[in-house]
Amino acid sequence: MKIDLISIFLLFSSVIIAQEAQKKVYSSPDDVGTLSGIIATAYDGISGEAGTSRQLEKMRSLYAPNAIISKNTRIEGKPSREVLTLEEFYSGTGDFRESGFFEEEVNREVRIFGTMAHVWSTFQIRHTKNGPITRRGINSMQLHFKNDRWWILSWSWDAESEENKIPASFDSY
Repeated sequence: MKIDLISIFLLFSSVIIAQEAQKKVYSSPDDVGTLSGIIATAYDGISGEAGTSRQLEKMRSLYAPNAIISKNTRIEGKPSREVLTLEEFYSGTGDFRESGFFEEEVNREVRIFGTMAHVWSTFQIRHTKNGPITRRGINSMQLHFKNDRWWILSWSWDAESEENKIPASFDSY
């Protein structure tokens, strides 16, 4: 009887601890329960004033295990792609930024089939909250719905340039 009570106590304690840990990672189920919620949370999590800490644990909680992040670029005029694990990406960005960084979505196109979604999200970047736009591009995100929430499986982006203009269909709302 005593062992059964201890087992039950340990089981409930671990469930409560896991629930509390999850609450600390993201602020509410609204952050991951909808595509709009998870995308807004992702943009919010990487943005901030100079010298402020980014919410890296919150950001990590948006991604599925083994998620990848990739940056599409051009090297010597030829297309290139750098693929990173989530940990590689965040270890490269650090917890603090020397300058402000505000990435905001200006357009979104979504395709959903079953439990998977593909989101094209046009973005712009500023170094101060209301400052001039310094860069623009398009994020391509693949997501999966599981356990009453969305998980980011991959996030890939390409920046706008003179040779790589954002098409009108992907521009502002």
